[in-house]
Amino acid sequence: MQKALNIDPAKCTGCIQCELACSMEHTGSFNPSKSLIKVFKFHDQGRFVPYTCTQCAEAWCMQACPVDAISMDAINNGAKIVADSVCVGCKVCTIACPFGTINYVPDTGKVAKCDLCGGDPKCATACPTDAITFVDASSTGLEKMRNWAAKTDSGASAQA
Repeated sequence: MQKALNIDPAKCTGCIQCELACSMEHTGSFNPSKSLIKVFKFHDQGRFVPYTCTQCAEAWCMQACPVDAISMDAINNGAKIVADSVCVGCKVCTIACPFGTINYVPDTGKVAKCDLCGGDPKCATACPTDAITFVDASSTGLEKMRNWAAKTDSGASAQA
């Protein structure tokens, strides 16, 4: 069964426990600036929205990588994984990602993105309100969202 992160912004309190858990898992320090998940803050509205790599099927980051440093972990969870030993830090993948969820890390000279923590995402485990859960991918509604976007896009093209 393929699993995915499901994010429910209505449940997010902005506590950044997800950012802290992620940075600890990947860097060994509690440093939100090094987290692979970010909580976007809408201060004027008092809303918070966690966001990270959606592990999209198209995987533009993976397709754009000139040295094939990004591959799919088909065995564990379908996450797109960056191989540090192969990555040359060219940043082409950061340009290819339409969501801005793969980032250059100056400390390493490589890129980093969510890898779903090998199938046990610490952001979901740490979230006290279940704003982030790790669920069966078919229940996230991602496919419905993609179909709606395609329909909207084709409708806009027809009107032009």
